[in-house]
Amino acid sequence: MDTLISIQDKIRRAPELNFSDIFSKSIDLFKIVWVQGLLLQLFSIIVILPIILILYAPILGLIISQSENGEFNPETLDSFFAGMSILYILFLIVGFLVLGAVVLAIKAAFYRIVMKMDHNQSVSTSDFFYFLKGKYLSKTLALVLISMLIGTLAVILCVLPVFYVMVPLSFFSVMLAFNPELSTGDIISASFSLGNKKWLLVFGLMIVIGLILTIINYMTCGIGNLFLTAFMYLPLYLVYKQVVGFEDTSEINNIGQIEE
Repeated sequence: MDTLISIQDKIRRAPELNFSDIFSKSIDLFKIVWVQGLLLQLFSIIVILPIILILYAPILGLIISQSENGEFNPETLDSFFAGMSILYILFLIVGFLVLGAVVLAIKAAFYRIVMKMDHNQSVSTSDFFYFLKGKYLSKTLALVLISMLIGTLAVILCVLPVFYVMVPLSFFSVMLAFNPELSTGDIISASFSLGNKKWLLVFGLMIVIGLILTIINYMTCGIGNLFLTAFMYLPLYLVYKQVVGFEDTSEINNIGQIEE
């Protein structure tokens, strides 16, 4: 596995990458992994939905109670939010952190699956839950917390910095996927190094692919979102592959076999 120093050295010596080349390779790769991309969306929904229901159970209970009375008074909700206890607010914050950590873990697992399939390795459905373990969840929680803090700070600074930080933050799950032994700080540092180096390329790909997916989703009444959203993640994998890469085939075979 790469160390932070070796990763940053590879990033400094990174070759020039071509927009159209990454885009076309993303399409070719999507043809191989689209089923796994669909599973990524389905598993995310299955995992996220119960957490959302738990977080909003008090609000849902209040709405149902009001509906049973035959009328709904908006002031009831206003009173509820005004009287929310600090404990419940903390509960919501922790809940969203856990939610973000689970999503990040599943996405990191998806990148591992993509790499295996890209190198003709066998995969299984259980691979999606590889990072949903205690030793990784603490790291994903930390990454999500830092992402939220960076994102909040970027919004406070007149919003424009959001467009800058969105690229490095997107590499968090990629770095975690292929370098799970790195510390949280090293993952953040490596992600920002790669994001800074290839910011314009990745940002351009995000904008173009995002516009294409928005049009397709509109034309398919949202159904296309289930099948195509994973396409957005593939350029990040290809940029990592061509800049940092993988040491050898034995490393590819050993991913997922790290000692528990």
